[in-house]
Amino acid sequence: MNLKLHKPLCIFDLETTGTNIGKDRIVEICILKVNPDASRESKTWRVNPEMPIPKECSEIHGIYDEDIKDAPTFREIAPKVMEMITGADLGGFNSNRFDVPLLAEELLRADFDFDLNKFKLVDAQTIFFKKEPRNLAAAYQFYCGKTLENAHSAEADVMATFEVLDAQVGKYDDVPNEIGDLSNFSSQNKYADLAGMIHFNEKGEEIFAFGKYKGQTVKSVFQKDLGYYGWLQNAEFPLYTKKVFTKIQLSSRF
Repeated sequence: MNLKLHKPLCIFDLETTGTNIGKDRIVEICILKVNPDASRESKTWRVNPEMPIPKECSEIHGIYDEDIKDAPTFREIAPKVMEMITGADLGGFNSNRFDVPLLAEELLRADFDFDLNKFKLVDAQTIFFKKEPRNLAAAYQFYCGKTLENAHSAEADVMATFEVLDAQVGKYDDVPNEIGDLSNFSSQNKYADLAGMIHFNEKGEEIFAFGKYKGQTVKSVFQKDLGYYGWLQNAEFPLYTKKVFTKIQLSSRF
């Protein structure tokens, strides 16, 4: 194994009802936990999303309403998911933009306090796009010399993603093998939230990336317009973004 791990790394992949982080739900999740001694364990859960799966999504991942009607809800499997990822770092393919934010929403919805600061995030897609701009199937062929069978099934994608990530570390001299450095290398932008709605300015202060206060610090806005905080909490923003807003709002009182 080319990766140098100081703590477990959980590579995971989600199949979902769509791509709206705030509204869509998980229908399948696979987690591959790789330990520092290179031992591995993987778990896959089918999930009842408690909403219909759009036909166009089912045609991509092959999971239909009938397939998950008797599956557990995410709330029911959330304790097992948390048990597996606690104390580990997180990785995936396009995970920083989609899988991590959506997983955070599901965990918060299930009353688990997901805290981004407790995890290093590694995105194999970002490294791939920096080095060889293509998709997972092409990455698997390029780095591993294999054809990706059953693409868009969570288990096939997550196994391929780990092999790609490990091969990337072995191929490039300037790609670090420790997760902390690899997390920095695979990050495109650093935001205060997972959805990229709260950026940082040059002073490291959280600023709005949207709306009428775009570019202004969140703290100063809440100090002069507390009603805007109330509007944000009632609007359809991701739960993790709302959590960050609340943390800033509480600090703005002092």
